[in-house]
Amino acid sequence: MSQTLLPWSTTVSFRRLWDHTADRSVVVIGHARPDGDCIGSQVALARALRAAGREVICVNPSPVPRRLRYLVREEPILGLDELPDGDSVAIYVDCADQERAGKVLQERFPQPFGNIDHHVSNAGYAMHNCVQADASATCEILAALFLELDKKIDAPTAQALYTGILTDTGQFRFATTSRLTFQLAAELVALGADPVEAGHELYEREPAGKLQLLQRYLASFEQYGEGRICVGTLAEGVFAETDTGPEDTEGMVDYARAIDGVLIGCLIEVRADGIKASLRAEDPAYRVDQVAAIFGGGGHACAAGLNVTGIKASDFKQQLVETLESRLHQVDAERGN
Repeated sequence: MSQTLLPWSTTVSFRRLWDHTADRSVVVIGHARPDGDCIGSQVALARALRAAGREVICVNPSPVPRRLRYLVREEPILGLDELPDGDSVAIYVDCADQERAGKVLQERFPQPFGNIDHHVSNAGYAMHNCVQADASATCEILAALFLELDKKIDAPTAQALYTGILTDTGQFRFATTSRLTFQLAAELVALGADPVEAGHELYEREPAGKLQLLQRYLASFEQYGEGRICVGTLAEGVFAETDTGPEDTEGMVDYARAIDGVLIGCLIEVRADGIKASLRAEDPAYRVDQVAAIFGGGGHACAAGLNVTGIKASDFKQQLVETLESRLHQVDAERGN
């Protein structure tokens, strides 16, 4: 691609970040409970840096999810206990804020060197910030930058970038999917990304327990706000009962949003150590990232998440529903409905 793909400021920030990693040891960090965009970004950036002669490793506070392990065959993701000592600089990818990677890494790297992300709530917490809030995925940003600046993209790097774009666009269905998204996906396929492998690994190798978990979630659906909000809940202990784990809820909230007439879908997971909620909206006007922020979370205008502790699940659900209903009414008023 010869045309300019990203705003000048983003490209300049990345070029400075890249140039200043010369002769430095780099740690590429992703967020806890990583998704495809997180792991894809880590793998792709690490491989590109290494191809340019940098010393680089990837670290994540959580294990790589089962369905994403095909991306780390040649690029391992280290755990916190494997982080070596020594002087290194940290580049965070797909992290709206430094806290998303946990306190251990925040204390080890109090001043992040780089921050590459697409969350609208990202305020720019590093020395070099490459934040593009209208991008469909962090992998979309990296793919555009690599192509624009002629960085090496081999087949495993292309596969990692393609996977991140595929998952964060909901298989090219979400509102952030753009013409550029498809252009970049096509370029990545030309460079060796395999859509068949990605589709098989991501969507056709589900354990039986995950389908049981989905049954529990679907059976719990309740609708509010004149039917425009759908909330489903996974009760405490359900993972043990179905032989599943938190990673098996990935994408599950989309079923709540998929109901005709529902504008906002929610997944509430009740665990021994607290409550996690995922929010999905049909329209960016509903700004579920701002709803999540009220409870200490964040994310995108159409996709956000949060974690709370010290509150009963029933009380939290009531507060969340009331907040979402208020947001619906606010948007209605702004639109004159």
